[in-house]
Amino acid sequence: MELERVLPGDIERRSFEIITRELGNRQFPEDQEAIVKRVIHTTADFDYGDNLVFSEHAVSLGLKALREGVPIVTDTNMGKAGINKTALKNAGSEVYCFMADEDVARAAAACGTTRACASMDKAAAMGRDCIFAVGNAPTALLRLVELVGEGKVHPRLVIGVPVGFVNVVQAKEAVLALEHVPFIVAKGRKGGSNVAAAIVNGLLYQLGKE
Repeated sequence: MELERVLPGDIERRSFEIITRELGNRQFPEDQEAIVKRVIHTTADFDYGDNLVFSEHAVSLGLKALREGVPIVTDTNMGKAGINKTALKNAGSEVYCFMADEDVARAAAACGTTRACASMDKAAAMGRDCIFAVGNAPTALLRLVELVGEGKVHPRLVIGVPVGFVNVVQAKEAVLALEHVPFIVAKGRKGGSNVAAAIVNGLLYQLGKE
């Protein structure tokens, strides 16, 4: 099989051309299109053209939060690592992940819960409005929904894309049921830390074009 010769700088551009072609006549709202394509580019999975659900004004509200330097909280260090740090710095934002913190491990053990739950409690204790990007742990997402209900956090945007089989769908449905909280959710079992990072990057790249 003869390989297509593509210069390194052209690989991403060509990839997005292929994605656009294979999506065919599919139409997305203008502000959502770049994010959907970014996730497909990251995963090579066109199901995200149907699975990603955006609350009203989710993208514009997420962009507004980033312009204001609102921090991002992830549920994995992989998700944190996947966020473009140059774009993040240019936006005046920063990203946190508390999963590996010793105090989070102690709190989880003391309460008989997961580190993911305890990491959301630590995020709430910051006392700052944040963007939450959850790509792995449904327990993080469920705890976040509880904290919203308790009035302990006021997320500027929830990116709910955990992957798996146990409580994943239920956690996402809980986010979809939230009122007055902007969200981007991947319905069903699919997702992942790479998807969460891709959505954040999609927002950051839009911000960089303004």
